[in-house]
Amino acid sequence: MASYQADQLKEQGNAAFRNGEYLEAEALYTQAVQKYSRNPLIYTNRANVRLKLQQWDGVVNDCSKSIEITGANAQNHKAWYFLAQGQLGLHHPNEALTSALTAYDQVLHPQPSAKISPKDLETFSAFVLKCKKAKFSARDLERLRRQGDLRAELETMLETQRQRDLDEVTTQLRRSQLGNIEASERSQEISTTLDDKIASLRTVFAAADSANHKAREVPDYVIDMITFEPMHDPVMTKNGHSYERATIYEHLKRSPTDPLTRDPLTIRDLRPNFGLRAACEAFWDSGASEWIADWS
Repeated sequence: MASYQADQLKEQGNAAFRNGEYLEAEALYTQAVQKYSRNPLIYTNRANVRLKLQQWDGVVNDCSKSIEITGANAQNHKAWYFLAQGQLGLHHPNEALTSALTAYDQVLHPQPSAKISPKDLETFSAFVLKCKKAKFSARDLERLRRQGDLRAELETMLETQRQRDLDEVTTQLRRSQLGNIEASERSQEISTTLDDKIASLRTVFAAADSANHKAREVPDYVIDMITFEPMHDPVMTKNGHSYERATIYEHLKRSPTDPLTRDPLTIRDLRPNFGLRAACEAFWDSGASEWIADWS
């Protein structure tokens, strides 16, 4: 009986979520948990709505509970994906990357009963890359901070301001002083403005002291989307996706499909990507080998 009531409340929460009524959805999922606390989907659904409300701690707690119920090795890719987003929201990029990689692996090698959307691989891989970049950026900032660098101090101040402004938006949203759409737009505006300021700051420091502030960036186009590491010898599929040769060969031993599209793929379908290989060589020739360990 309790399980049935919880399912009914969950469905009501789902309807509220689809209508953009996030506070109402959260309340309904909470009532469902109070009725029956052993359904992992309720926690995952509440985590999703708490992502919309930017309640990062709540997201982490809900996803952790969902994973605890199913078991860490069970198929629960959405919980791991939402967990990674919550951890990144809390500025824990190392933990976020670990969770995102777990979610990605579960989508790349799903259990037979798993329901995987055709876009899940693309979505999850893009988020892994986002976490990877966040981790790398945090390491780079910490490197500068240890050197007593002024840029690191200024960037830390800007990041503190970003979090303060985003927290204020979250508070206004919970008090119904802002609507969901307005809150989302304002949060995006805050992040975009701060990103632009940080980019300008780095440009100024690079111009003033190129020896110590040379850009340490890994362009998206050199990244192998299986290992998320920079490529040396890229090959291209018939659909135009490029992977590191050794990595895609190893993948095809387990599954004769394109990792991102699931389309049939064999080694005979692969062709060298000479243009991308030249770009990868330029990346490595730029001195990336000196600092790429911080990316891994």
